[in-house]
Amino acid sequence: MSELSLVVVGSLNVDLTVPVTRLPAPGETVAGPGAHRAPGGKGANQAVAAARLGARVRLVGRVGDDDFGREVLAAVAAEGVDVSGVTTGGAATGMALVVVEEGGENMITVARGANGLLDAAGLDLSGADALLLQLEIPLEVCLAAAVRAKAAGIPVILNAAPFRPGLEDLLRHVDLLIVNESEAVALGGDTDPAALLALGPGTVVITLGERGAVATDGHELVRVPSFGVEVVDAVGAGDTFCAQLAISYTYRRPLREALTRACAAGALATTGPGAQSAMPTARQVERLMADAS
Repeated sequence: MSELSLVVVGSLNVDLTVPVTRLPAPGETVAGPGAHRAPGGKGANQAVAAARLGARVRLVGRVGDDDFGREVLAAVAAEGVDVSGVTTGGAATGMALVVVEEGGENMITVARGANGLLDAAGLDLSGADALLLQLEIPLEVCLAAAVRAKAAGIPVILNAAPFRPGLEDLLRHVDLLIVNESEAVALGGDTDPAALLALGPGTVVITLGERGAVATDGHELVRVPSFGVEVVDAVGAGDTFCAQLAISYTYRRPLREALTRACAAGALATTGPGAQSAMPTARQVERLMADAS
């Protein structure tokens, strides 16, 4: 297959992660042994994951004119991602505060920072085979990018996370929608992917955590189980799933195969600490699928 060109419009953050024996209850303090700083943000994560999985990726986003911004940009560029569409300044680089318990479950709080100042001015989709969006940037930027992509005949893939209201216009321009169970309920009141087709997307995928994923394109309903791996840290697994699914969808792989590949990639991303550092290559995904068959 020829190399796929993917444009990702999304957030760039610095992740500050603290491992704990258990997640804190409201109002409770739980101590951890230390903290780890690493590049993150759903846009940057999905861009890095897609690059590792074999796509040619251009990232559009915004960072602060600060050391964190330069650190994140350098890390993403080192993965082969084109960061020429990332602008700088106006606010501090976004930050995510991540608490991860033994077993991989996590809690995340995000400070948007410069991500909230991203605009669609100068957005370049030339040569793109697909557009991948998430919701850690202004909604109007997502809508403008989606409208422009649809007018150019470029498939629009939306990971509607973190959920926010007011997505009706955007969803009418989406070809592939990816949500988790809570996001599905917030959007359509149901975890049946067919219920979300009425909102506009041509294909809907709902991730089910350790139970795998379910999808429909209006013609078939596909359920795929998760892959059995030893989970270390689930941060970044969803972003890896989205990146692999975006690639498979754009290559027009059958829905079941696309979903299986995405589940395999997402599972592999849980086997190491951190988000981008644990993301797999295409060869590792192929190996896990072969071992499981």
